[in-house]
Amino acid sequence: MTTLLRTVSTRLSIHAHRRVRGALEGEYTSVFHGRSTEFDDLRPYVPGDELKDIDWKATARVGAPMTRRYIASRKHTVMLVTDTGRGMAAIAAGGESKRDIGIAAAGTLAYLATRHGDLVGLVTGDADHTDYRRPESTDAHLERILQLMHHRTTLDSGASDLTRQLRYVARSFRRRMILLVIADDRPLGDAETALLRRLSVQHEVLWLTVGDADPMREEWERDRVYDVADGAALPPYLRSDPRLRAAFTAATADRSDNATRALDSLGISSQRIERTADVMPALFRLLEVHKHARR
Repeated sequence: MTTLLRTVSTRLSIHAHRRVRGALEGEYTSVFHGRSTEFDDLRPYVPGDELKDIDWKATARVGAPMTRRYIASRKHTVMLVTDTGRGMAAIAAGGESKRDIGIAAAGTLAYLATRHGDLVGLVTGDADHTDYRRPESTDAHLERILQLMHHRTTLDSGASDLTRQLRYVARSFRRRMILLVIADDRPLGDAETALLRRLSVQHEVLWLTVGDADPMREEWERDRVYDVADGAALPPYLRSDPRLRAAFTAATADRSDNATRALDSLGISSQRIERTADVMPALFRLLEVHKHARR
C-alpha cells in the first residue's frame, strides 16, 4: 500500500521538472532556515537562495551556480494546526475531498521542513477533542501524523472547531514556532480573530483555506447535495435558480475577500486552495508573500 508520505514526496518529484520543488525548497530556506557564520558545505543554487551566499570561485570551477551553506544556529519547529472535524470531510471546490487536499498541503510543508533539519508537530481535532503529536523529524513520524489526519476526518467526526485547536496552541506553547493553519472555508469569528492576534505576535503564522464546493454545479444537478455540518439537504429547485446561483457566487467571493483582509490586518499570509493541484503553487506563493511581509 502506498503511504501518504510517499504520495506527497512523489507529487513533489513529479513537479520537479517545472522547478516547483526547487523553488519551494529555496523559498522555505530563505524564509525560515536559521544560519550562523560556521560554513558547512556547498550545494547547487536554487531559486530563493541569497545572492551573497553564492560561492563564485566554486561556481567558476563547477560551471554552475553553487551556494554556501552554513550550520543552522537552531532548528525550527513547524506546528501543523489542522481541522479534522466533519467540515473537512466535505467536498472542496475542485471536487476532491477537503481532507485529501489538507493532507497534501500539510505533508508537503512537513516534508520540506524535515529535509531542512527542522521538527514538525501536529495539533488537530474537532469540537469534541484535540490531538497533539510532539515535534519530530523522521519519516515515520510524518507518516503517523498524516495518517492521524486521514483517519480522524470523517463524516462521523465531531463538528469542526478550529478555534479549539488554536486555543490549545496559545495555551500550551511558549517557544516561537512556525504555524501552518489548514482551515475550512468559513468566516473568522471574534474569538478566533483574538486568538490569531495573540498567536501572530508570538509565532510566524501561515494560513491555508480549503475552499467549499459550489452546491449549484450543473454536474451535481441530479445528485443529493447536503451540508455535512447538519445534514440539511439543498432542494433541487433552489439549485437551478439563476438568481440564487449569482447570489451564492457573490456571497462566496465576499466571504473569501473578508477573510483575506482580516488575516492581512493581523499580518498573517494566507492562500485559498480548491484542489490538490493547487497545493504546490499555493505554498510557493504563501512562502513568497510571507518572506516579503516580514519586518
